[in-house]
Parts: sequence; structure tokens; C-alpha cells
Amino acid sequence: MTQRVAAHLSRALSLVTGPMSPQTLKRSWSLRFKLMMRHTWLIIVAGLLLCAGAGAAAYKYMSQPTTLTIAVGPPNSEDAKVVNAMAQQLARDRSTIRLRPILKDGGTRDAMLAIDKGEADLAIVRRDIGMPKEGLTVAIWRKNVAVFIVPAPTPAATPKTRAGRRAAAAAKLPKIEKVENLLGRRLGVVGRSPTNIMMLKAILQQYNIGPDKIVVLAAGEESKSNAADKVTVVQFDPNNVGSAIRDAKIKADAIFSVGPISSSITADAITAATHGKEPPTFLEIGASEAIAERNSVYEATEIKSGAFGGSPSQPDETIETVAINHYLVARKRLSDDVVADFTKQLFSIRQSLSSEVPSSAKIETPDTSKDGPVPVHPGAAAYVDGELKTFFDRYNDLLYWGVMIFSLFGSALAGLLSYSKSDDRLRRMKSLEQLLKVISSARKAETIQALDELQAETDKIHGDMVHEVEDNNLDGNALAAFQVSFEQARAAISDRRTILTNNPPRPRAAVASV
Repeated sequence: MTQRVAAHLSRALSLVTGPMSPQTLKRSWSLRFKLMMRHTWLIIVAGLLLCAGAGAAAYKYMSQPTTLTIAVGPPNSEDAKVVNAMAQQLARDRSTIRLRPILKDGGTRDAMLAIDKGEADLAIVRRDIGMPKEGLTVAIWRKNVAVFIVPAPTPAATPKTRAGRRAAAAAKLPKIEKVENLLGRRLGVVGRSPTNIMMLKAILQQYNIGPDKIVVLAAGEESKSNAADKVTVVQFDPNNVGSAIRDAKIKADAIFSVGPISSSITADAITAATHGKEPPTFLEIGASEAIAERNSVYEATEIKSGAFGGSPSQPDETIETVAINHYLVARKRLSDDVVADFTKQLFSIRQSLSSEVPSSAKIETPDTSKDGPVPVHPGAAAYVDGELKTFFDRYNDLLYWGVMIFSLFGSALAGLLSYSKSDDRLRRMKSLEQLLKVISSARKAETIQALDELQAETDKIHGDMVHEVEDNNLDGNALAAFQVSFEQARAAISDRRTILTNNPPRPRAAVASV
């Protein structure tokens, strides 16, 4: 018995340390794996470490910030300053959303094209220039209002000067108290962009002043004598509005400015139109609702009394006017979750940026109703309407299908294991049946050669049994059955060999334990 156990140990040791054939090497790794599987605590620790590693990798992947490109222009504009300040704030806060500005020299038109061409994820666009076909609204970036400013009267000039002659000619015209009185006058438009001229023409059209009655002078062009049925337009440099208005060779009878109520450009224009303590006056666009009805890109609004400040407060009463919106838009294909997270970050930092760039406080939520003026991105609408999804809302379907797949996989694995164990049982039963056949054949053998063949078959079955013992595939009952059958087979072969060689039969040995 001791020798048999030693032989088994020697065989198992040779599997690990001795020269190995491919089959032996395969069995060696299989043996090591099965030995390791016996240690339940080791399997638990390995499983926990695997789950921790997978969780850490998933968290690392999901916590990586998403960088969005945003097109804005021109480079030195107020919009570009707001975007740059916003990008820096998001980086300081280590937000999950980061911004990378793309400056466009062509302003909002180039920004709109950047969305359609796929060059940017976000863009600042002006509605009357055009909304991108591949973009949806995220927020109202700013609201620009149209303001007609009539400068305060200046001391009378001598008739010999050009200004004096113009003043004398202007005295023959009615006082500018409404938009219709702009015929025969010189109108200064702040900014050199054609979009403000487009807006001016849309407003004047409502007052029967058609495009053919508007004469736009080129930069530096000298004024010609104004016809009584024409409006002469000269454009002022928006970067230095006050000086441009004050130093103009020929003074404007009225000034047209488009910008936010808190715009420094409009404030400079009002200051330049003030003479001493005499404030300028403001023309009301009483047909603002009709203009908005005819041109859907514009909307009717009001400038509240005292909105421009000053002393006395200006304007002295609420006036009607027309507004045009600048929108922050995102690509349609941008993920709803990404846009929702960005919208949340946008409205959470706009107030903190107001001390650095005051215009950032004017960012507003869009109208998410079905009949709203512009279509809103589903991600932004979810935040505005308070329907922002939680983690489980977003990944509920994935978690559900993950559990289902894991359950199916577990059931399939359990079935395979059960089938494997059933197959092992059948294989062991087959080995027992082979031993019973050996016993029966040994008792009927007629030659020593037949007994030798039966002995070889028995040895092979014995070797297979040793492998099963090494792999821990045999329980106590199966091992006992193998022991009894194996000893019976050896005894039957030995007894028959004795009979065939005419030797007295050897007494049967007691059943020994393997």
C-alpha cells in the first residue's frame, strides 16, 4: 500500500517537474488549475480583485472629461471673451465637460457653417443670418434690441460752414419724433456688418421706406446732399463708437444701434449723442409686432424705462422695439446626455462669470414648447424641463440586458458543468463495466496470451483511475467500487493463469485499500 501511494506521488511529481510531452504539459496545467479551484477563499479573493479592477477601469473611463469644440467669432468680440472665460472656468472646476474655442474671423456666419461641416460641436449663431441645418438650440446666448437714438440738439452753427448749411436744411424738415421722420435724414448705423443693415431695412419697410429709398455710403465716402425721399446711411466703427460719432465730418441726425441692453457699444452711442445735460431721445418702433409677424426671425419686445441708466434715467418711458436673438446651438448628432450635462454646467457657472464678463449673465433658457420659435436639442430640453436623467435612468436598459445575459450565461454554464459531470459519471461507469468484462473474460480465457491482453487492459484502466484520483474527480463511493472491481479483476486473471500453467491456485489476497 505504501509503495502504491509513493508511486502515485512520484507520478504526480513527474507531471510537474519532469520532462513533459504536449499532452503531459496540458494535463499539468489542468491539474494546477483544478488544485487551485479547491481553495475557495483564493477564488473569492481573485473574483473580488477582478470585480474591483473592472469597476476601477469603468469609473476611469466614465470620469474622463468630454471636450466639445465651440465656434465663435470674430476673435476680439464679446462672445469670444465669454466663451474663453467659460472654458477656463470649466477647466478650473474639473468639470466633466470641457470647451475648446474655435475662433472664426467671419463671425456668426462662419460659426454656423462650422456646425454644418462638422468642424465644431457647438456654435454661437445669429438667427437672421441663418440657423445651421445640422444644429439644434441649447440656449439663448443673448438678446439684441434695436435702438433708434436721436442726438440732443447742438448749438446753432453759422450758415457759412457745412454743418451750418446742413442744420439750416434740417430745420426745414419736421422734427424727428417717429421712424417716418427719418426720410431726408442721415442715419448712423453702429457696426460694419451687413446684418444690421438688413434689420434696419426690415424695420423701415414696415413704415413704407423701401430698400430703394435707403442709400448706404461706403466706408470713407463723402456725403452727398440728402434727397427728401431718401435715408442716407453711414456706418460707424463699433470698436470706437463714441469717437466715430463725435468726430464724423458730417453729424448723423439719428443713430441706429443693435445689441444687448447692457451693451457697452449702445452705451457709448448714447453718451456720444448727449450734449451737456441734454439727453438724447429714443424712437419707438410701434409696429414691432407687425414686423415680427412679417419676419419670423425677429420678435417684438420692450425697453423698460431707465434701462440705459443715466441721469435722468433713459429712456424716460417704456418703448416698443424689435429684437434679434443669438443662439448657442449644438450638432443634432451630439449625445443627449452630453448636451444635458453641458447645459447644466452652462447655467450653473453663468452667474459666477458675470463679474468677469457681465454679458454672461444674460444667457437664457430657450422655449421648449412645440410651437417655440426654434427647435431645441433634446438634451437641453431635458434639463430645462426638469427631466434630466439619473445614472440608473440612462443605463437602466443596459443594466437590465446585462442581468439577463449574465443569467442566461450562468444557466448555460451550469448546464455545461452538469453535462460535464454527467459525462464523467458515464465514463466512470463505463470503466467499471470494462472491469466486469475483464473478470468474465479472464475466467473463460484459454491462453496465456489472452490473459496478458486482459492484464494490459486492466493496467490501462488502472492508469485512467490514477488520473481521476489526481484530478479529484472520484468521490468515496466511486473509489471503493473501483478498488473492489480492480482487485476482483486481478484475482480472476491470477487464478486463471495458475490453472492454465497447472500450478496450484494462489489464495486470494484480502481487498486492500488504494
